[in-house]
Amino acid sequence: MHPEHLNRRGFLKTCAFTTGVLGLSLEEKALLAREKAKESPQPAGSMALPMGRIGKLQISRLICGGNLINGYAHARDMIYVSSLLKHYFTDEKIMETWELCEECGINTMISTIDDPYAGGNDPTGRTIKRYWDERGGQIQWLAQYFPHPDDPFTKLQMAIDAGAHGAFIQGEMGDRLTRQKRLDLIAKVVEHTKKNGLVAGVACHSVEVPIACEKAGIDVDFYMKTLHSANYWSATPQEKDGPFDLPEHDNMWCMDPERTIEFMRTCTKPWIAYKVLAAGAIHPREGFKYAFEGGADFACAGMLDFQVRENAVIANTLLKDLKRPRLWRG
Repeated sequence: MHPEHLNRRGFLKTCAFTTGVLGLSLEEKALLAREKAKESPQPAGSMALPMGRIGKLQISRLICGGNLINGYAHARDMIYVSSLLKHYFTDEKIMETWELCEECGINTMISTIDDPYAGGNDPTGRTIKRYWDERGGQIQWLAQYFPHPDDPFTKLQMAIDAGAHGAFIQGEMGDRLTRQKRLDLIAKVVEHTKKNGLVAGVACHSVEVPIACEKAGIDVDFYMKTLHSANYWSATPQEKDGPFDLPEHDNMWCMDPERTIEFMRTCTKPWIAYKVLAAGAIHPREGFKYAFEGGADFACAGMLDFQVRENAVIANTLLKDLKRPRLWRG
């Protein structure tokens, strides 16, 4: 074949075959990685997970959470855990974990953009671009962000610019804005998210948040609401002062699971349940079952790389035989 008959893809393949990737530009290396990922057979041991939909996105029923990647761990009073996670999750380890997720049928991950709790040095924005460009990764990113009343769009715009597929208000902020009756701000950032082509959501710990958003007619694409039972030994709630309170000792994140299940049964918006394992206190067999049978359309769980395959197998098995009081909404 004459050189003029080689298209760009053929040129890259020829270069890769004859000289490797030496001499290729960064853009050509990125394109070559994408093409290789598309044409390569699935790795041995790969599996498929059932899927649902949120807006235009097809999403695996099990989603990889991002707290561990960012070094933000709910570790009760073990003060070393966050530092340990930050040392463990190098950029390479983060990308390896996403690769494992994709091999196991998990096609979506959730992570922050510049999380202030992680010291403002969140690795997701830079690492996801490397993963997509250099490794040909396809994992989707739902970004959580912090819309502060005096600056509602900066963090959201960072997620949009970084290529997120969806964005949602972080759970603590969802609680706070609802408690402060700032539903106007929630509506404003949801609208901005959707105008930029992303699916838009609101996360929370209190069921009062989706109740208020539904009553106000806010056009969210999905909710993220905590859901876990209290059937673990460290579940010791303190007396609540109101519907937005959580125990101060950081060991429970869903204080009203029965009421959550009851309300969400009437809600037609897709629901991602998170903290389904109570930050590692509940085994995935029990936590995933409780979430899906409680009506969640998707379950988000933070995962270390060596937990990914087992979690995917457990979720896949559970999803084959479920008794749900709520129709699938996503």
